[in-house]
Amino acid sequence: MTQSDLEGGKSRGSFRAVFFGTPQFAVPCLDALVEIADVAAVVCQPDKPVGRGLELTAPPVKQRALELGLPVVQPTKLRTGEFAAWLREQKVDVALVVAYGRILPKDVLDAPRLGCVNVHASLLPKYRGAAPITWVVVNGEPETGITLMQMDEGMDTGAMLEQFKTPIEADETAGELSERLASLGALATRKGLPKYVAGGYTPIAQDHDTATMAPMLKKEDGRIDFSKAARAVHDHVRGMTPWPGAFTTARGKTLKIHETRVTDVPAGQAEPGTVVMADKSRVVVACGERGIELLRVQLEGKKAIEAKDWFLGRGVAEGDKLGILPSAG
Repeated sequence: MTQSDLEGGKSRGSFRAVFFGTPQFAVPCLDALVEIADVAAVVCQPDKPVGRGLELTAPPVKQRALELGLPVVQPTKLRTGEFAAWLREQKVDVALVVAYGRILPKDVLDAPRLGCVNVHASLLPKYRGAAPITWVVVNGEPETGITLMQMDEGMDTGAMLEQFKTPIEADETAGELSERLASLGALATRKGLPKYVAGGYTPIAQDHDTATMAPMLKKEDGRIDFSKAARAVHDHVRGMTPWPGAFTTARGKTLKIHETRVTDVPAGQAEPGTVVMADKSRVVVACGERGIELLRVQLEGKKAIEAKDWFLGRGVAEGDKLGILPSAG
């Protein structure tokens, strides 16, 4: 099913639900759930210190839930039995879980009458795990989507209810794709959850032999490997945008790469990472195959600028080698 198939698929039903979610990605699904169900409560992770001032800040789902006048619960422990007891007391039909960020134990999964349904941002069984949107872009996949899934105790291993597919644009960043998938998740919630509660799905077991993983991101994952083909470097940059951010080193300092473009400029015999073209119109770096044009860059401690302004400011020249660690000289 594609996104265009869903535009007229909004359904309304009468059932009671609890919502689990934490980041901005989950907010559209919360809004969708409020439209179709009686939401007993919203569960999200605790407030966390944010920014240089480490100000205690509520997660986006909590902020939206309070705007909607919904009760918010932020448990610090899920495995003591107390939280599962609380959830059973809510007497809900189903729990909708969207990027909550913690593993739910069996007693929690079993507490709603019909269990827990997850909105997962990939076409399972591919890209199970914490960062499916980033890795699907990094790997240059042509499409992705949302999977509605019955949750079990595994990591995204439960039986699938329905999938909602969407193509990935060639220059789309993970951040841009995340926004689209959040909206697609909301559409899937409106269409799929009432159908699930009404018994309209025959769950389909995943093929575990074809599963792939999308592990949690670390800052170091953003480091660019120019020995790869230009297309792969471009996919890496857009997949790591906005976080953790793609980066390399230039003249001994960290250089963030915000935007790139695959070019027809051949790398010739230049070693990967070598600047093969730098003038007032463009900066091109050799890759393992062809060259990659840098469009927007940011030196440590500086603001993001266009690559041509980096050249005009004498920050880069032809023959410079990117990716040399300071310890290597």
